Amino acid sequence: MPQASSPSTAQEDDEAPRVVPAARIESDAQAIEAARALAVDFAQGAAARDLERSLPWREIERYSASGLGGITVPREFGGAQVSHATLAEVFCIVSEADPSLGQIPQNHFGALNLLRLTGTPAQKRRYYEGVLAGRRLGNAGPERHTRHARDIQARLTPDGDGFRLSGRKFYSTGALFAHWIPTKALDAEGRLVTVVLERGAPGLAVVDDWSSFGQRTTASGTVLLDNVRVEAGSILPAWTVQDSPTLQGAFAQLMQAAIDAGIAQGALRDAVTFLRERSRPWAEAGVERATDDPYVIADVGRLHIELHAARAVLDEAARHLDDAGQRPLDADGAAAASIAVARAKALTTEIALAAGEKLFELSGARSSLSEFNLDRHWRNARTHTLHDPVRWKYHAVGDYVLNGRRPNRHSWI
Repeated sequence: MPQASSPSTAQEDDEAPRVVPAARIESDAQAIEAARALAVDFAQGAAARDLERSLPWREIERYSASGLGGITVPREFGGAQVSHATLAEVFCIVSEADPSLGQIPQNHFGALNLLRLTGTPAQKRRYYEGVLAGRRLGNAGPERHTRHARDIQARLTPDGDGFRLSGRKFYSTGALFAHWIPTKALDAEGRLVTVVLERGAPGLAVVDDWSSFGQRTTASGTVLLDNVRVEAGSILPAWTVQDSPTLQGAFAQLMQAAIDAGIAQGALRDAVTFLRERSRPWAEAGVERATDDPYVIADVGRLHIELHAARAVLDEAARHLDDAGQRPLDADGAAAASIAVARAKALTTEIALAAGEKLFELSGARSSLSEFNLDRHWRNARTHTLHDPVRWKYHAVGDYVLNGRRPNRHSWI
């Protein structure tokens, strides 16, 4: 099995990981049950993995073996085709246990959704069957040193009956653990495409150089593409999603919001446990236990209410996507779905950051000791919520309400 490496001694790993046979999940209830079972195990070593930056190979293989990687595969291809509400719940459950393990499969599901929207029947059979058999999709993310994340510089160059692709990608969450690595490029006509690259292909290298202070074990580092051969059958016309109303952007953002909700749940859980088991009351409180301090009680109550509200809006947004997927979707419907998820993303961002920070104020000085590694909650929240700035969520919602303007179509709204 591939070994973990530290960011300071980053190593390239060009070989595909082994494929672990996957169970077949057949219903929404089975998906949630599988997530809960895994979360019990994942939570046990989460603090140590973060502290040591030990990459979660065993846990990722357990995730694949559980069958969770195939839960959004359409029923006609043998999958459970779970609801958006169930998918969001799975992400919350896993992210509460370990947010890195919650984030790693995010691009896997995003790629499966793009495949559903743009793939040919042959492409769907190939990749859906592979996923149901235990294969994972990763991501070779945006290029560095460009104007912004949507500034794509990689170009497909014709080469006989196929193409060649070169570039340097970053924020490649899931790539190190993947069997297939989708990446964005522009075709000869300047249109956006997603190229699904075989792990281990000549010229493709995954570099474990992720050095963020949060989400430390996602291995969201660099993918190097040096004249990689691309077959025509591995190209998805992502540009068609940009030109028509779909739920692609709302789908991607729903997973982001669910991860943040899970981070908040984990932080509040650990705060309550620490207060009950380790914290001393403030001397002026005049109480025997920290949990009897009226200010602590009020702040915990406030965090609980804010988390409950964020979860309620997240669930509402997921159900909105489920309803929208049952009927023909027009531009207004796609916009309404994106706004529903933007509301949730705003609230889950705020509560994830608040819970991670308040944990220390409520629990006292002892909670800052490195042996507990409780700062990982705030670090994870701060890092993950930087994916797309929440200020633009408030802007999108306000512009929609005030001026009736639809948000732009992309995976950040």
